[in-house]
Amino acid sequence: MTDRIQVTITNGVADVRLVRVDKMNALDDAMFQALVDTGERLKTEAGLRAIVLSGEGRAFCAGLDMGNFGKMASGERKAGESSAGGSLVTADRTEGGSNRAQHAVMVWREQPVPVIGAIHGVAFGGGFQLAIAPDIRLVAPDTRLAIMEIKWGLVPDMAGMVLLKGMVRDDIGRELTYTGRIFDGEEAARIGIATRTSADPRAEALALANEIAGKSPTAIRAAKRLFALQAHATQRELLEAESAEQTALISSPNQIEAVMSNMQKRAAVYAD
Repeated sequence: MTDRIQVTITNGVADVRLVRVDKMNALDDAMFQALVDTGERLKTEAGLRAIVLSGEGRAFCAGLDMGNFGKMASGERKAGESSAGGSLVTADRTEGGSNRAQHAVMVWREQPVPVIGAIHGVAFGGGFQLAIAPDIRLVAPDTRLAIMEIKWGLVPDMAGMVLLKGMVRDDIGRELTYTGRIFDGEEAARIGIATRTSADPRAEALALANEIAGKSPTAIRAAKRLFALQAHATQRELLEAESAEQTALISSPNQIEAVMSNMQKRAAVYAD
């Protein structure tokens, strides 16, 4: 728990909240570090079954802290230095290929359990890229979103290109990136960025996370591994992975419990 992010875990659901409310959860160096540290810690959290990612106050995340833009204008932020600090082209990258700024976003897509984003207020620039990292994205209808980097003479560099791929049509992604225009939650749902709109994204996200937490955790994690593999696997590799995951699940304790609880019409009790 930090002055940037707070986490509460209840019944296997991690409620992760950005709490820099006075700055609309803007991304400064401390927020980047908190995102990385929190995400990495949750990857190994025993008994975790789902995560809800949201922002406190008026916004999910307003994007890069204006102080960082000031550093760029003054020359204090050197060419080739990322908004999160450190070199953009560093060789010091994660196993998945992310630099520090990208890792602050990709760490949420890399979680072994489902992540549900609850998006409200604004999600601009880096905040937008963070908003599209979760597996599922519930967005308030009046939320304002934008791939705003072009306004500052930049391109998305926090894994936005990786995450948008397959989420929206290529021409739509290009139009939003080239113009930086602001669009609302309703449009986000129409074009595929939002899973659906919600009048109360956080409450609905927590309810959905608890529903997922009630399913077999071994099957949920297996399913997430298969979805992650879709991005780069050949058809044969994905078919073989399906078979391997299913072989490991069949007759496992949690799979037997899933069958028995359904047959006996009772709540399942799964082992973590």
